[in-house]
Amino acid sequence: MDQYVIKGGNPLHGEVEIGGAKNAALAILAAAVMADEAVTIENLPDVRDINVMLQAIENIGAAVERLDIHTVRINGAFIHGFTVDNEYIRKIRASYYLLGALLGKYKNAEVALPGGCAIGSRPIDLHLKGFRALGAQVDIQRGMVVMTAQTLSGTHIYLDKVSVGATINIMMAAAMAAGKTIIENAAKEPHVVDVANFLNCMGAKIRGAGTDVIRITGVESLHGAEYSIIPDQIEAGTFMFAAAATGGDVLVRNVIPKHLEATTAKLLEVGCRVEEFDDAVRVTVTRSLHHTQVTTLPYPGFPTDMQPQMGVVLGLSSGTSTITESIFENRFKYVDELAKMGANIKVEGNIAIIYGTERYYGARVSAPDLRAGAALVIAGLAADRITTVDDIYYVERGYEAFEEKLRGLGGEIRKVGSEKEIQKFKLKIVS
Repeated sequence: MDQYVIKGGNPLHGEVEIGGAKNAALAILAAAVMADEAVTIENLPDVRDINVMLQAIENIGAAVERLDIHTVRINGAFIHGFTVDNEYIRKIRASYYLLGALLGKYKNAEVALPGGCAIGSRPIDLHLKGFRALGAQVDIQRGMVVMTAQTLSGTHIYLDKVSVGATINIMMAAAMAAGKTIIENAAKEPHVVDVANFLNCMGAKIRGAGTDVIRITGVESLHGAEYSIIPDQIEAGTFMFAAAATGGDVLVRNVIPKHLEATTAKLLEVGCRVEEFDDAVRVTVTRSLHHTQVTTLPYPGFPTDMQPQMGVVLGLSSGTSTITESIFENRFKYVDELAKMGANIKVEGNIAIIYGTERYYGARVSAPDLRAGAALVIAGLAADRITTVDDIYYVERGYEAFEEKLRGLGGEIRKVGSEKEIQKFKLKIVS
């Protein structure tokens, strides 16, 4: 099993290029099969979840052509089945987007219940409620969601809870339903807007994405298009927090600064200097960082996917900070691992109380999920001595060339596959 081995203590300096948004890309790949013409998608991140989704799409008959590492051409005209089930697709959360895409186009879908990181309860009840409201019969059989419909009809849907996945899934199905659909209490995240823009490029009629009311007029068919995915705000934020934790100076390129406003605000509060440009953000640390309070909220609030990285920074900030996690109940699983490195954090329910410490110390830790894994890598880069991070397959689900990009900023990090390689790295560092 691969691991990261890290020699910490070096402030990160330089420039890093951010890739396409994984969360947008997964939904857009699913939506691409709704057209019976070729669809070209650019700025695709080369990460494990994306490759699993492409394999699933290909397995049901869609033509998938990788034009280069970040560009794919998909044609859904050749789809011959509506059942999506293999051991890999069950491991990614975004497999459920094929429900909305296949139901919308074919009025038929059978997709394995989704997996992903174990960060808390993430039921798909709201998705199924929306599909039923559009006219689908929905059953769960043998770990599969099975849906059929004679026809889909536009309707008014109120989401009891803000849900990115449900908003996107219902939006895809409604794009090819008869009549008009209104989604109220819709999620406003940038990748919701990106998926809506992509569908509109294929001929859908969607208005209001990015607000809490989305209006959709169904169309009979969708056509080919070319589309470039937005930059990944979570990858960008991760490198911004890496600069903060290590006391560095990093220019994060290929970003949309508006998508990063909540992250930027908290970095400013703890004492970082943040400069915004048209498509870049620079984070510089010139003095000691101090405490603050954070509450995770749906966009435009502070993102839950940035909470572990924020926790690492606050653990190195003077004073007592708090993080209130209002989205997922298991987001604090990284705390026990961070404690092995000297962090002083107490979790009470959905609140973490963080007592700032002067430094972290290298240790052997394990990534409990995708974002927590990235946070532990950041802690390792800031720590004295050597840190080894196990279970990095979680990190590779969502970050492309993570260790290479960190090395480009001066981080001493290697991906290794054995204890022998870890010892070799340690000897090289010492010498």
